[in-house]
Amino acid sequence: MEECLTLILACLVSYIFGALPFAHRISRRKGIDIFSIGTGLAGASNVMKNVGRLPAIIVLFFDIAKGALAVIVSDMMGVEGPLILLPASAAIFGHWNSIFTRFKGGDGMAIAGGIAIALFGGIGFFALFVACIVTILTQKLWLTSLTSIIFAYLSLLFLTHLFNKDEDIAVGFTAVVLLILTHAMRGHARRRKIARQSE
Repeated sequence: MEECLTLILACLVSYIFGALPFAHRISRRKGIDIFSIGTGLAGASNVMKNVGRLPAIIVLFFDIAKGALAVIVSDMMGVEGPLILLPASAAIFGHWNSIFTRFKGGDGMAIAGGIAIALFGGIGFFALFVACIVTILTQKLWLTSLTSIIFAYLSLLFLTHLFNKDEDIAVGFTAVVLLILTHAMRGHARRRKIARQSE
């Protein structure tokens, strides 16, 4: 019973971490509503294209940090093993549906990077590096963020298998990645439909 309550509390704390609206607040300081420009998403990519490089770097840092903190704090609370993926998912859900921005948010790519770093250490850092490189190389493509997370995840899965490190959590992380991809693809499809209707 105590473990269950700890897990629930960890999920609530992680949700709050994920819900912290750094992209929204930083963009507002520049006089821009990030939800009404570009993709309408509160993420570093949209901030980069419509607010500026420095604000985007700051947003990226804090989004990665809140993902990592969600895992680190949950671990400190006693959540271990594959169960740690539940608070991690709660953080992503908070990023998608922030109570501070009327349940609007971003795709969750950067926060997933922070979660990967906290879970897998150096391997997570490398996966995030792969995601950044792919993003730079494919920035003019429609599915840039989706492509980057796929390559990052495949590199993470390969390296955890190669070094025989946290393979069970890496396999479980598949569900988190699929969750993000499904959410992102639905969002992209919805925005393209709206764009076609407005033409």
